[in-house]
Amino acid sequence: MPAQGLDWLAKPELMSTQEMLRLCALLVKMGIDKIRITGGEPFVRKDLLPFLWDLSRLSGLSEITLTTNGLLTAPYAADLKKMGIRSVNLSLDTLDRQRFQMITRRDALNDVLNSLDAFMSQDIQVKINTVVMEGKNTQDIIPLVELSEHLPVSVRFIEEMPFNGGTHDVSLNWNFSRILEHIKAYFPALQKKRDPQHSTALNYKIQGHKGDIGIIAAYTRSFCGSCNRLRVTPSGLLSTCLYEAGSLNLKELMRAGATDALLEAQLHAAILKKPLDGWEAAAGSLNYQSEHQSMATIGG
Repeated sequence: MPAQGLDWLAKPELMSTQEMLRLCALLVKMGIDKIRITGGEPFVRKDLLPFLWDLSRLSGLSEITLTTNGLLTAPYAADLKKMGIRSVNLSLDTLDRQRFQMITRRDALNDVLNSLDAFMSQDIQVKINTVVMEGKNTQDIIPLVELSEHLPVSVRFIEEMPFNGGTHDVSLNWNFSRILEHIKAYFPALQKKRDPQHSTALNYKIQGHKGDIGIIAAYTRSFCGSCNRLRVTPSGLLSTCLYEAGSLNLKELMRAGATDALLEAQLHAAILKKPLDGWEAAAGSLNYQSEHQSMATIGG
């Protein structure tokens, strides 16, 4: 979170739940079978729970997942389980209270750990997402790996991306190779697992651990060739790549009276122009630096 905070959008600039549900229904009709609601903390929206229930009833949608920072999620774990959500990504960059407050600008580590406990109690699969930031949390890599010994969690270490709110330059000193070498130095028994199709992570297992480890080359962008994801921001911008500033405003189209047929045609056209990889996407986004000031503005 940037030290100066963020300029929050006015409510009319955000998609309504009805607009989000219409868009999701159309995308499912077009062949999307998995939808992830991302954060930050998605539950800052007061209407999120009924929206998730409506989403869970879409015919053809096989999986709903959630990415959260865990600040408000714990009370809803049972509801998530009931509606069929089997997997949650939990953002957690450190297990140290002071470093957590420095990174997130909140003294709320216990709230996040409570959410982790709540997910575990509901047998919801948890992937812990940790962005590795030089000078901030590299000392937390091994303690986080150790969580996988007794908990059936997947701890995933992510290369830092240029979405840090302008607080410091991105360092490639801690790329996926160095993260892997660092973990291997403490856990020589680390073994490569088979990666699922379209996986963004390189996956590993430590013998005797209940959970596993993943490393995501988010800045190196070595997984781009197999990425099949689309992203829609709360304001309705479609991005076919995380490094793209936004190629199509679906909210404005809907509010201008676009039919589902027109929306589908516009979506097809945008997807066919998907950049080859994240480097091409960034080079093609003239407002890339100004639009992508912080991951807090675009979701996990």
